[in-house]
Amino acid sequence: MPELCRFLGIIIHMYFNDIKQHHKPHFHAEYADYKAVIGIDGEILSGEIPSKQLKIIQAWCVIHEEELYKAWNNAVQNKHFDKIKPLN
Repeated sequence: MPELCRFLGIIIHMYFNDIKQHHKPHFHAEYADYKAVIGIDGEILSGEIPSKQLKIIQAWCVIHEEELYKAWNNAVQNKHFDKIKPLN
């Protein structure tokens, strides 16, 4: 699963052609032993992640919404997508 971004101990991944289980644009987030699937709109679709890290991820989503949708559109077509810069 290609890594999209990494910041503050959080790793963001996006699968290619990942539309079967969750029918909305999303990514996979990992923090320590936690894993969650999170919609680009910031909603947790499955799994869990601490609330502090979720708020950070949601802020990152707002800042990088356009890049996330571009990566999603490429990923569902099995096309390469660029990494997204972390929060500064």
